[in-house]
Formats: sequence, C-alpha cells, structure tokens
Amino acid sequence: MTAPIVALWSAPRSRSTAFYRSMVARGDLRTVHEPFCGVTDFGQVTIGTVTAADHRQVIGALRALGDDGPVFFKDTTDYRYPAVLADRDFLATARHTFVIRRPEEIIPSYYALRPDMRLSDVGIEHMHELFEAVRAAGGHEPVVLDSDDLVDRPTATMAAYCAAVGLPFDPAALSWPEGALPDWERTGRWHVEVNGSRGFVRRPAAYAETTENNPLLARYRDHHQPFYVALRRHRLTPAAG
Repeated sequence: MTAPIVALWSAPRSRSTAFYRSMVARGDLRTVHEPFCGVTDFGQVTIGTVTAADHRQVIGALRALGDDGPVFFKDTTDYRYPAVLADRDFLATARHTFVIRRPEEIIPSYYALRPDMRLSDVGIEHMHELFEAVRAAGGHEPVVLDSDDLVDRPTATMAAYCAAVGLPFDPAALSWPEGALPDWERTGRWHVEVNGSRGFVRRPAAYAETTENNPLLARYRDHHQPFYVALRRHRLTPAAG
C-alpha cells in the first residue's frame, strides 16, 4: 500500500523552506523540494529514481516514492498547476497543507530578489484556489498554518501540525545544522537566510521598496489580501502555553 504523501503549499517568501528543513531533520520521511515549481522553471526534476518532465509525471513519481514510505514535499504557488487541480484523486488522497504569511511581508521580500515580479508571483490567490480544490475533492481536510505561529510558537505549532496530518511529533527536528541542502542547489539565492539558520526564528528585515511606499506593490497587496484573509480563517491554532 502506498504510504501517505504530505504536501506543503506556500506562497514564496513564507518561511516554507525553514519548514522543509525541519521535515528533513526528522529523518523518517522521503522529502522532495519544489518538484512542480522545478519542472516549470527547469524543465524536469528527479524524484527518487524517476525523472519527471511535466506535472502529471511529478504526481506519478510522488506516488511511486510513497511505495517505499511516507513522503513529504513542499512547493510554491507563484505558479498555477492545472494538472494538480485536475487530479481529484491526488487532491483527495494526499494530505495537503498550506502555510500563509501576510502579503505586506511577502511582497517586499520577493521584490528585493526579483524586481520584475508580476501580480501572480505573490502566489496567495493560486494557493487559495488550490485550497478550495482540495476541499471540493472530499478527501482529507486541508491544514493551514500561519508562518507567524512557526516563529513565535514553533513547538506548539509543529506539534499541532503533526497531529493534524498523522505524523509523530519529534521536537528534535525543530533545530538543524547550518548549511544548504543539495535539494535547492538550483535555487540557492532564494534560500540564503535559511542556510544560515538553526531553527525557526523571526528575522527583522527592512526593504527600500514596500507596500507602503511603492504603488505597484500596494496594488499587489490589495489584490491578494482577501485571499490571505480567507485562508487565515482556517488557520490551525496551536495549543496555548
């Protein structure tokens, strides 16, 4: 029987790579870093022993990897993935989870790395569409994490997440050694901060261009804010303490 597949979908710049680093640190999961985004950006990805050249092949490779044990993958929603939206079985049988961050924090961080960013690159609208597709598929209820909870209450948040997706909670995985992983060699410039991290921490950042002083970025924020609010209504609330 194929083992569970746990998916983490995230808008870019939403602390999802730190989350992925934590899941790698567990040591009991087969982990895959951004396979759908990887195919879109680079034309193909390797998942286990399979090379996938389109999104349907990615889904098949993830299922095949699940033959050997539980699988966790994370991906970003700066792109829209029609093959995922169309695969009702994948939407229903995988455990789809989402991590959100306020658009006014995402947008300046993304813009600093890619000043030619587009409205869709913010990714929250795509993420909301995928969330609704998972709900409509009638399988596992999707799980929504707020990235603020990850940095403010990492132990309680990860414990709640693991309980929600049926994984044992391992507090040792809340810390990891500094350094890059081979998984993100092709996208290393997006992961500089997490490469220097040892756990979930809030890192204050100041950007010259923000949603307060740049009208274009303000428009991007205003477009995505309703989708963020809709997702946050389903936020998993960590236990107090």
